[in-house]
Amino acid sequence: MTTPRLVAFAGSLRAASFNRKLLAVAVAGARAAGAEVTPIDLNDFAMPLYNGDLEAAQGIPAAARELKALFKAHHGFLVACPEYNTSVTAVLKNTIDWVSRQDGPESGRVPYEGKVVGLFSASPGPFGAVRSLEAVRGILMSLGCLVIPQRGAIPRAGEAFGADGSLKDPKQVEMVHGVAAEVVRLIGKLQ
Repeated sequence: MTTPRLVAFAGSLRAASFNRKLLAVAVAGARAAGAEVTPIDLNDFAMPLYNGDLEAAQGIPAAARELKALFKAHHGFLVACPEYNTSVTAVLKNTIDWVSRQDGPESGRVPYEGKVVGLFSASPGPFGAVRSLEAVRGILMSLGCLVIPQRGAIPRAGEAFGADGSLKDPKQVEMVHGVAAEVVRLIGKLQ
């Protein structure tokens, strides 16, 4: 069996994002479970807003092609999903959309099909951004991803993280690590 390889990213561009902090906890959990994890920052893959006319005139942006290659080279994803106005963030949706564009004869689903995904979210509110999680789950499942049912939602995130960015509550750490470990376990079973 090969080592499970995961790409990890947060759907937030803000440096001090709660979801970036949460993603770091998930990455640690996946690594502890035996995965090789490639954390990425969507700031490093800037793309214009998806526009079919722009795609027809200029093709797929270089950043989207780079992400396509990265996604295809990994077995799954850890995704931290902030919630903006009860749904998925524009940067996360735009990234998913550009990477899902057909590239020559290759279907746009290729970077997603069969990938195992763990979803995480943190929010200052009492629900932990679960509405965003459900929106992202639906999007990724429609592209052929295997999104595990467990999820790592952290409510009241302003109180949940310490000054060093770690989660204060050991039960929350255990829950996030458990979701990440389940992604790694399922990849192992599918190989």
